[in-house]
Amino acid sequence: MITDDEVLGDAVRNNADWCQTMCRAHGLTGTFGPRAWTSSVRTPLYYPEAVTLTEDAAAKDVLDGIDRTIPWTSVKDSYARLDLEPEGFRLLFEAQWIARPAGLPPAPAATGDWRPVRSPEELDAWALAWSGGDAGDAMLFRPELLADPATTILAGHGDDGRLLGGAVLTTSPRVTGVSNLFATPGTDPSLAWAGVLASAPADRPVVGYESGDDLPPALAAGFGTIGPLRVWTTG
Repeated sequence: MITDDEVLGDAVRNNADWCQTMCRAHGLTGTFGPRAWTSSVRTPLYYPEAVTLTEDAAAKDVLDGIDRTIPWTSVKDSYARLDLEPEGFRLLFEAQWIARPAGLPPAPAATGDWRPVRSPEELDAWALAWSGGDAGDAMLFRPELLADPATTILAGHGDDGRLLGGAVLTTSPRVTGVSNLFATPGTDPSLAWAGVLASAPADRPVVGYESGDDLPPALAAGFGTIGPLRVWTTG
């Protein structure tokens, strides 16, 4: 059994891998260093220019690899250890890493048909629902993501064909990461978590991070908090 500290490290790396995958879908490539992942150019919308990978990462590890002249440059401080205010950043938000151990009793049965998105047309519909109808934000999710072997874009459909919600699963050797989970209006978020957990491999922890009102439904689904994170921005 892997320890909480190991699960946290796996969750951090899994999330950085997802950031790299999103960048590749947009024709960009970040760099993995020993203590941080960084991108020297603007990353896609809502994605950081740097992610710390270890507890001992210092400000220099993230700042040397990014261009701070870009407006709204952001850093994901994965272990909530950095103080970037002296470098011109402000705290954008705080969140909690979460993990659901392998071997827990099954989550409540998922409602609807939860299956991977396979076509660009399905992805367009998924992304528009994820964005709440904002076509600009929906353009974040490009068809290139469908060809990535470690990425599953998951959609839940009701008996009437209505989209209930979705999420992105990122597969790592020891964990499965969940990000971008959403429930459409009129759908209980617990149903989205049930659909995700029914679709994720049962032999490894499921990890991610949540904050605010999005955290309680994850905890109710069997997740526990394993550590804080912060996101800093120059904007």
